[in-house]
Amino acid sequence: MENTVLSSLNSALHRALAMDERVYVLGEDIIDPYGGAFKVTRGLSQAFPKRVFSTPISEAGIVGLAAGMALRGLHPVVEIMFGDFLSLAADQIINHLSKFRWMYNEQVQLPLVIRTPMGGRRGYGPTHSQTLEKIFLGIPGLRVIASTTFNDPGTLLLDAILNTQEPVLFIENKLLYPLPLKTTEDLLDFDLVTVGSNTQKPLTDNSKMMVHCTSFNLSIRGAPSPSLTLLAYGYMAELAQKAIYRLAYEYEVFAELIILTQLAPFDISAILASVQNTSRLLVMEEGTLSLGWGAEIVARIAEASSSNHILFKRLAAKDFPVPASLQLEETYFPGEDDIIQAGLQLTGRI
Repeated sequence: MENTVLSSLNSALHRALAMDERVYVLGEDIIDPYGGAFKVTRGLSQAFPKRVFSTPISEAGIVGLAAGMALRGLHPVVEIMFGDFLSLAADQIINHLSKFRWMYNEQVQLPLVIRTPMGGRRGYGPTHSQTLEKIFLGIPGLRVIASTTFNDPGTLLLDAILNTQEPVLFIENKLLYPLPLKTTEDLLDFDLVTVGSNTQKPLTDNSKMMVHCTSFNLSIRGAPSPSLTLLAYGYMAELAQKAIYRLAYEYEVFAELIILTQLAPFDISAILASVQNTSRLLVMEEGTLSLGWGAEIVARIAEASSSNHILFKRLAAKDFPVPASLQLEETYFPGEDDIIQAGLQLTGRI
């Protein structure tokens, strides 16, 4: 059976519930046979009927209840059906669970994970296709993780549930769910370096994945020194990997791709090292362009760099609501061709 992002996340939830009786799962319509809007929670209520709860339609209520459970020593996992609805839980996230540790002088912990699908390109319209995590990236006390196919997202999720004593917002791009995890064979043409993993112990005897992974550096094996740094996370990393091939083989532009898994807080050292070598940085995201994640990255690199000759470019969604039409969505979100064009512009090819 192919190991996809969806199956990896589902397996992680099953393992978390089996490994620790303090783990509970809450969310809207997650009880079988429906098993959640994207089926990540399928089978959980049958296997653990006393610790999986389908809740009323109140995101603020769900997150508030989970925060109370975490304060009492449990490890709740909340599913928000669509990332767009995080706005309804913003008060609980921003003004409560992310601050309790400081408000109560480190006498409390909040081992709470909020999972949610993000992103568009499926024609779900303006209120079900947004990428809103940038709203939460600057919140002290909140850790934000974005799943990817370049490692096992289930391992990251399991680690967040069992080993983290702080609130975690876990972002899952919708288009990643059916994609298989990258294998050694998939990456034969690439050099892949893991950066920022702060522990190497396995979570279980048969799990050898690193946890707390911050980023991956990806470049074509045997290629000349890169002249361009690409930076992405989530589904944009899939498009960026394809763009690396085209840039190399069609235009002889060689790039290094850095894929972030932990969006906040983050360490810029790996990005800075690459940019100081290439002098060109292309940042891409599915969120809207203005005041976004990419803007923060560019600002930090500019502040930390000793060079005044770095060229920057940002790719992001247009500053409008997401269209309901699939055809219009194709022009709204940045695509593979946009990455190619931006890369060529940065390297002076066009």
